Amino acid sequence: MLENNLPQTNSAHARLLSNLASDEAHVAIIGLGYVGLPLALTFVASGYHVTGVDLDSKKIEAIKGGESYIEDVASSSLQEAIATGRLHATSDFAVLKECDAVSICVPTPLRKTGDPDISYIVAVTEQIAQYLHPGMVIVLESTTYPGTTTEILLPRLEAHHEDWQVGRDFFLAFSPERVDPGREDWTTRTTPKVIGGVTPACLEVAQAYYSRAIDTLVPVSSPATAEMVKLLENTFRAVNIGLVNEVLLMCDRLNLDVWEVIEASATKPFGFMKFTPGPGLGGHCIPIDPLYLSWKLKTLNFNARFIDLASEVNASMPRYWAQRVQDCLNHAAKSVKGSRVLILGVAYKKNVGDVRESPALDIIHLLREKGADVSYHDPHVASFKNEGISMQCVPDLETALKESDCAMIVTDHNEYDWNMVKAATPLLIDTRGII
Repeated sequence: MLENNLPQTNSAHARLLSNLASDEAHVAIIGLGYVGLPLALTFVASGYHVTGVDLDSKKIEAIKGGESYIEDVASSSLQEAIATGRLHATSDFAVLKECDAVSICVPTPLRKTGDPDISYIVAVTEQIAQYLHPGMVIVLESTTYPGTTTEILLPRLEAHHEDWQVGRDFFLAFSPERVDPGREDWTTRTTPKVIGGVTPACLEVAQAYYSRAIDTLVPVSSPATAEMVKLLENTFRAVNIGLVNEVLLMCDRLNLDVWEVIEASATKPFGFMKFTPGPGLGGHCIPIDPLYLSWKLKTLNFNARFIDLASEVNASMPRYWAQRVQDCLNHAAKSVKGSRVLILGVAYKKNVGDVRESPALDIIHLLREKGADVSYHDPHVASFKNEGISMQCVPDLETALKESDCAMIVTDHNEYDWNMVKAATPLLIDTRGII
C-alpha cells in the first residue's frame, strides 16, 4: 500500500495527461543547440509554454534578443515565438519545478579514447532530479548507446526519490532526435518520431507530450529499442558510405570512373540504394553514433566488424585525398611543399556552416604537414579554429582560384558556380563528383 504522502496509483498519470492537453502546459528543453532550439519553436507553435535551458549565457542572450545562431532557425521565426509570450530562455534549472515535461537535447561526443562521453547527460539528470515532482515526464533525445535511459537516468532519478515509482509518480522515455541540418523537405514536425517508454504508462504520456507537436509518432517497446533505432539509422549510412568509399579506391586502381559506375548502378529500380563517396565522414552523428554501438558491444564481448571496418575506411579518406593533391602536383612538376592549395568548402555537408568532425579539417592538417600553403573558401563558414589552426575564408574566390596551384572541392555548396570554378582553376581535384 502507498504511503499517505505519495500520489495515488493513477493520480500523477491522469493529472499529467490533463496538463499536457491544456493551453497552460509548460515544458522545458534542456540544450538549445541544433536539436533543442528547433524543437522549442515547434512546441511553441503547437501551443505549449516553453522554457529553454542552457548554461551558455551567449545563447540565452541571443534568444532573448531574437537573434538565431542556428542556420535552420530564422531570426524572424524566433522573434515570432518570443512575441507569443510562450518562449523563454534561462540558465536556471529551478524552472523545472513548474514544468510538466522535459526534453533533454545535450551533446554526447566521443572521448579521444573512443568511449562515449555522457557527462552532459549525467549532469543534466542530476539537475532534473533536484526538481523532479509527481506528474512529470522526462524524455532523453540525445544520441547514446542502448541502455542509457534505464541504466544512467533512471537510477539517478530514483535515488533522489526512493519511494517514487517510474510509470506511477514520474515518467521516463527515450526519443531520438532525427535532425538533418540544411533540409527543408523534412522538419521537426513532419519527421516521424520514435518513442520508447520505460513502462506502458511512460510511453503513453510521452506520446501525449509529443503528439501535439509532431505529425507521426512511432512507438516501440522500450527505451533501449529506441536507442538502438537511432544507432542503426546512422550505422546504415556509415557502412554504406564506407562501402562506396572503398569502391572509389577500387575504381582508382582499376582505372575506372567511380561516378559512372554508381550512376549506372542507380538505374536499377530495386535492390540498390545510391550512396556516393567523398572526402570522409563529418557532422554530429554519422562518424560518431556507430562507434557508440561498437563500444557498447565490446562490453558484451562482441566485435562489431562492419562498423569498425566502415569507420576505418571512412577515416582513411582524408589521407587518400591529401595524397591525391601531392600526386597531381607531382604530375604537374610541382612539389606539394610551398604550393598554394585552396580548399572549397570546410563544412561537413553542403549548404550548412557546421564544421564538426568535417573531413576538410583533416585534409587541411595533412596538407599543412606536407608543407602546402593552404587556404579555404566557404560561403557558410567565415572562420574556424581547430587543433591549433585558425583560418579565415578568402575574400575573393575567383582570384584565389586563379592564384592557387591546386584547388580541391570538399563541400559541394549550392552557392558555387562550378563552371567558373572549373574555368578559373589550373588544377582541380573533385572529391564529390561535381565537375
